[in-house]
Amino acid sequence: MPFELDRRGVLLGLSATALAACTTPPPAPRYPQLTFTHLPAFRLNAARLDVVEAYAPAPGARDVAAGMPVPPAEAARRWASDRLSPRGPAGEIVFTITDASVIEVPLKRTTGLRGVVTDDQSERYDGHLAARINISDGRGGRGEVKAEVSRSRTVAENISLNDRDRVWFEITDEMIKDLDKELDVAIRNFLQPFLLA
Repeated sequence: MPFELDRRGVLLGLSATALAACTTPPPAPRYPQLTFTHLPAFRLNAARLDVVEAYAPAPGARDVAAGMPVPPAEAARRWASDRLSPRGPAGEIVFTITDASVIEVPLKRTTGLRGVVTDDQSERYDGHLAARINISDGRGGRGEVKAEVSRSRTVAENISLNDRDRVWFEITDEMIKDLDKELDVAIRNFLQPFLLA
């Protein structure tokens, strides 16, 4: 009889382990770094680069940017360090992030019996990324360019956490690439006097 009790205990233990294995969530995906080292840096006639974050989430808005796999502000900081290269004897470049928000907006869902069998889009994520570059060469020369981009995506109410993270990563990826294109054109067009060969 003691053998029966031990066997039951072992079976219970194995059942609990198997059940726990069934409820283990899938591992969180790994995302690539968003870098711009594959592009040539802008060699600018200034001695140093400062990156400033000068934005705050809107009051009452649900800004999810800080919880994203790659927050937009982090991507913008990386862009500045990869693409803005101070090479002058004096002056400074100030890269100011004026917005890096992703606001979660709840969407209206189907109610009643139809709502039970309908998979609605439950949230919309409105991303906005804006930055300004100010440059001074230390001898009175000054220049400024700005850019801002937006992306918006909706997700279904039954989306998994990993899939939501993937959507968030894609929003940051798309916005920083858009910002790169906007600033690339602006720098070439309006900061030409500060560009070094």
